[in-house]
Amino acid sequence: MAADLKQKPAEASQSKNYKGFVAGVFSGIAKLSVGHPFDTIKVRLQTTDASRFSGPVACVAQTLRHEGVRGLYKGATPPLVGWMFMDSVMLGSLTVYRRLLAENVFSQHIPRLPHADRAAADGKQPIAGTSDAVAHLPSYGHGIAGIMAGATVSFVAAPVEHIKARLQIQYSAKKTERLYTGPIDCMKKIYGAHGIRGIYKGLAATLLFRSFFFFWWGSYNVFSQLLRDRTSLSAPAINFWAGGLSAQVFWITSYPSDVVKQRIMTDPMGGKLNDGTPKFKGWSDAAKAVYRETGWKGYWRGFLPCFLRAFPANAAALVAFEGVMRHLP
Repeated sequence: MAADLKQKPAEASQSKNYKGFVAGVFSGIAKLSVGHPFDTIKVRLQTTDASRFSGPVACVAQTLRHEGVRGLYKGATPPLVGWMFMDSVMLGSLTVYRRLLAENVFSQHIPRLPHADRAAADGKQPIAGTSDAVAHLPSYGHGIAGIMAGATVSFVAAPVEHIKARLQIQYSAKKTERLYTGPIDCMKKIYGAHGIRGIYKGLAATLLFRSFFFFWWGSYNVFSQLLRDRTSLSAPAINFWAGGLSAQVFWITSYPSDVVKQRIMTDPMGGKLNDGTPKFKGWSDAAKAVYRETGWKGYWRGFLPCFLRAFPANAAALVAFEGVMRHLP
């Protein structure tokens, strides 16, 4: 009988693992709706020199002048599907990894008190959709879960971001003048010329970039705790501010690695694709090229639209995610 009672909380916790995956879909929709125009400007600045765009304002102005508002959403189809799936995988796996770490690695942090008394013991309020164990997971534990979730989602994110980047750097408003007419055409041509390895070009750079999720999810927990303890904000408001601020922490720490990743993903692939001669053999070649061309400032080119996008896009995404987590049975 006692063994059955011990198993019930764990079984209940595991049975709710689906919530993170479902809520992640809504996070992806919110993130893309708010953030894609900023992302288009970021990618274009990252992959061109100052002779084409002097800065983000010039990039926006030229895009609107030559391509209209639709130009800002160019390449949005793969991330619309991709972000829904990616955020589902990322946030769903994050939820699972948080629980596994809390129950198996950081179990000493869980107060040995009855369920009703745990929150009162230290003033902590549980995170939406989490168990008592996860509510007491330390911030660096959330960061470790972030690294694990980042590695997991990279295998979905790499091809999505690769196709998106290829489409975003097609500047002609006329489809007949573009190498790719859309995401399906882009995927078919790359696969036909270079196989699955071509589709996954930039995977290693994606894994490195997403290792910085440590700072995102670690700081999200820190901001959430501070706002819960020191303000009277509602749960959605806490999710909004913690989500936006933690996303900015993530981009400040990870942005140079994203610049290198984008260079790799937009580098000509050559061969049967006939799109030019490849410039980089690996990550280090792309990183050196950025410095050689523009110095250390090159690693931060396009940072402003990215930084401006980070807060509203991820704040909206986290509000959607946590809100759905709170309401799912």
